[in-house]
Amino acid sequence: MAKVTTIGRVLVPVADQDKAIAFYTQTLGFTLTADAAFGQGSRWVEVTPPGGGTAIALVPPQGEYRPGRMTGISLGSLDPRADHAELAGKGVDVDAEIMGGDGTVPALFFFRDHDGNTLMIVQESQG
Repeated sequence: MAKVTTIGRVLVPVADQDKAIAFYTQTLGFTLTADAAFGQGSRWVEVTPPGGGTAIALVPPQGEYRPGRMTGISLGSLDPRADHAELAGKGVDVDAEIMGGDGTVPALFFFRDHDGNTLMIVQESQG
């Protein structure tokens, strides 16, 4: 049996790592937790949400792994409605409406980063 204990990071392909760092740190409030030379002329870049947890590795495109994809990443928030308003106010490409929030499905919405990668913000339980 494998000894896996956590999801350490997920990879998101980006066209420009510096622009991606700016988006994830300045717009989403993530922390730059790794930025190091990697391989031949590449960089390994990771950003982590303010509350810690799984990092997002911002990687250059490779083969069919290109920017502009559904990432499958769900970011937890105590107030997705406020996040939706804030991101929309910053010019981020957010869904027009928030889904759920009716007591059976948590409030959630999708948004796209500067490269068109789609992520979701979903209501965390407060208990």
